[in-house]
Amino acid sequence: MDSLIPEPLRPFLPLIINILYAFIIFIVGWSASKWMHVLLLKVLRKSELDEALARFLASIGQYLVLAATVIVTLETVGIETTGLVALLATAGLAIGLALQGTLANFASGVMILFFRPFTLEDRITAGGKSGRVVDIGLFATTLLTGDNEKIIVPNSSITDGSIVNHTTQGTLRGNIELGIAYGSDLAQAMELMVEACKQVDQVLEDPAPSVFFSGFGASSLDFIVRPWARTSEFGGMMHNVRLELYDKLNAAGIEIPFDQIVVHQAPPDV
Repeated sequence: MDSLIPEPLRPFLPLIINILYAFIIFIVGWSASKWMHVLLLKVLRKSELDEALARFLASIGQYLVLAATVIVTLETVGIETTGLVALLATAGLAIGLALQGTLANFASGVMILFFRPFTLEDRITAGGKSGRVVDIGLFATTLLTGDNEKIIVPNSSITDGSIVNHTTQGTLRGNIELGIAYGSDLAQAMELMVEACKQVDQVLEDPAPSVFFSGFGASSLDFIVRPWARTSEFGGMMHNVRLELYDKLNAAGIEIPFDQIVVHQAPPDV
């Protein structure tokens, strides 16, 4: 076999062989890392683990296999990895100091995945944004709004403030502010408001809808109508209840006044 190799390349033969071995090891390790990701994802999904957490753990497994592959590849070609690891650790510290915000997002992403204040498909308000959770990443969470707008929120912004999960309880209570004219029959008006809620199919019977007299407004007697609905039906319920409230009160001749300003003109100077 040596006779087939040109004389000038013979001294480099061991190195060439090691490079070929290293290339093969890298290709196999790269494929194994992807296979590990797929396998872990299947296993974790069968264990009924949260989807976002399963993706995170599967990615960690893939990166560990890939890191081991790189180390073995370097050692195969004769590169001492002990010093390299120390150098990478030092460089990692310097990069970490420069990327504190990014690392904060990473730490927040890990917290979200493990403590699970929300999961995929939940509707939340966090970091000053509202929407349906479509992805929980290591650095950012992606929301989809009702207007079909995608919002990418840094994870640190989410964990630094309050998180409102509109889905987890299964039901939501609406608050509809409504005013009627002074001089109206309050008992009749409140009864009609409750009836209006009960006419809407999406309104739950338990908890039952309620009506509260909230105050004396400048132009109206103010009420708050509070119907309950399942989270998935909340938007449609609020729309239908408002329609029923208007129809019921209008049919009974109960006025819903608009804001009015009374201007008194001073008499002219004599």
